[in-house]
Amino acid sequence: MNYNKKSVEDIAVAGKRVLCRCDFNVPTKAGVITSDKRIVAAMPTIEYLVKNGARVILCSHMGKPEPNFEKWVKKQTEKGKAPEELTKENWEKAMAKLTLAPVAKRLSELLGKEVKMASDVVGESAKELAASLQDGDVMLLENTRFEKGETKNDPELSRKLASMADIFVNDAFGTAHRAHATTAGVADYLPAVCGYLVEKEVSIMGKALADPERPFVAILGGAKVSDKLNVINNLLEKVDTLVIGGGMAYTFLAAKGYGIGQSLFDAEKVDYCKEMMAKAEAKGVKLLLPVDTVITDHFPDPIDGEIECCTVDADKIPADKMGMDIGEKTRELYYEAVKAAKTVVWNGPMGVFENPTLAKGTIAVAQALADSSATTIVGGGDSAAACEQLGFADKITHISTGGGASLEFLEGLELPGIACLQDK
Repeated sequence: MNYNKKSVEDIAVAGKRVLCRCDFNVPTKAGVITSDKRIVAAMPTIEYLVKNGARVILCSHMGKPEPNFEKWVKKQTEKGKAPEELTKENWEKAMAKLTLAPVAKRLSELLGKEVKMASDVVGESAKELAASLQDGDVMLLENTRFEKGETKNDPELSRKLASMADIFVNDAFGTAHRAHATTAGVADYLPAVCGYLVEKEVSIMGKALADPERPFVAILGGAKVSDKLNVINNLLEKVDTLVIGGGMAYTFLAAKGYGIGQSLFDAEKVDYCKEMMAKAEAKGVKLLLPVDTVITDHFPDPIDGEIECCTVDADKIPADKMGMDIGEKTRELYYEAVKAAKTVVWNGPMGVFENPTLAKGTIAVAQALADSSATTIVGGGDSAAACEQLGFADKITHISTGGGASLEFLEGLELPGIACLQDK
């Protein structure tokens, strides 16, 4: 896949109506935004368009609204909601909670000018506002998922959206792995380029995978091997060292014949793990697995105070215990692997990170990346949250804004929201 895509700077935007897909899927509480990080991340592209005289039409989804009342009733019934709660009024209230109105308010504050808000996506309100825009004006469409054609990538919806604009800019990396009407469909009808956020994601991650400075170390964590099957396979073609932690490590350890007690285990993936270890050996890739592990006798709820640690091969994990985090020797081993690297990619925690007692492994990896002089890339999700919570974000070369998208990127898959953009 070609990641050398045209950006907003490669197309004339003055006087043009520009439909810009952002990721404004922000957390809210009682209609108040609790973190505006994603809005702030989109500002460089929006400010560039405003400064260069574009007529800006912003769009985004928020949450998972169900625009069909009957389907909403069915979903709520499956969740065990009482029939008397499943009224049209309650459905409308649930939908109203996912309005982008608070985003329009925050955007107006950040831009220092009014961002007009449409009450629909492709209806009269949206069309009238889009038609009335002057150079440098900004408007926001209502939640794109209020249209049932959005997630189905419906050509009719894409056409209606495209009819309001002259150019499409995708600046939502977090949804680039989805082929929806506002992430890919509109590019069939408009010249399509990327915004600064998407440009940064694809150039940094694209280079790391296509032409990394070596040694190239990848660290994979998280719960299940099945979530990272293709990532492991793809990275073994590219890296010098692959470091495995998190719950998925125990299936690898079981594949080596070690006792893993009650630890997380994916019986169907043992042969796959054996294949991957053989592949690493054949390719001369170092595959690092935990040498010791923190063990407990129950899943953390809560765990505080003293916890045990055992070496993986010798003591074996006792039959009634489960591995919950990498141990001290493993933390040192992984730290040294990062220290020797010139490029590091990390995706997934090393243990049950949400419990402070079981977060030492994840903290050690985050610290190793923060201390490293290598190009360091963190692939969204829990790993990104760990770096931000620990105050290491400014010491990492790049923290991805998209968990699912960055994973598919690491798999070597084509991302629909990027493939649809014009090549340079």
